[in-house]
Amino acid sequence: MNESYLKNVVEAALLAAGNPLPLAELQRLFAEPARPGTAELRAALAQLAAEYEGRGIELKETAGGYRIQVRRELAPEISRLWPERAARYSRALLETLALIAYRQPITRAEIEAVRGVAVNPNIIRTMLERNWVRVVGHRDVPGHPELLGTTREFLDYFGLKTLDELPPLAALQSIGDVNLQLALPEEAGAALAAAATPPEGLEAEEGEDDELSAHGATSRELVAAPVAFED
Repeated sequence: MNESYLKNVVEAALLAAGNPLPLAELQRLFAEPARPGTAELRAALAQLAAEYEGRGIELKETAGGYRIQVRRELAPEISRLWPERAARYSRALLETLALIAYRQPITRAEIEAVRGVAVNPNIIRTMLERNWVRVVGHRDVPGHPELLGTTREFLDYFGLKTLDELPPLAALQSIGDVNLQLALPEEAGAALAAAATPPEGLEAEEGEDDELSAHGATSRELVAAPVAFED
């Protein structure tokens, strides 16, 4: 197969898809007799990545496959295409998400023990609706509480290929005193920062609106814009 044609088809598919495409799906774009092998596809992807060097877009591999996205440093300008209020993430949601990502599988009670406050049900519901978190099992203790873990969509959204790419925690102390300070990857452009020392027992979660903007995984999510959060 002509290398230029292969590269063009792959590029067009990644631009049209609006979500990451794995190698197997890219292979299915071609008829069986001329279907490229994995090595050919990887070579075409490497050529595209090289061609995008110094340009406004880049080729990124995430857990879900490959995608073409706007470079992070251009996000402030490109985000002006969508003047509506950006999705905002509360501190409580970010703390909860960080605990799930770093300590998974984890139960809601274990999250509450670390944070020192009851988890707002809307936080878990929001993360489930965004498909960032899923129930991966049940703890073998009385009540069999649900165990929560992150999803492939979580990795894709934050531009990660595997959980190993999560940035290290600046400090993770005892269960009674957690200090979470992490900067999610460049695609998210966010900083999760929390310092919580639980009091005696659990406090009620502060009132928060953890609903996100009602846009789905569209092309604007491929703009590596900073993610805002509220105290």
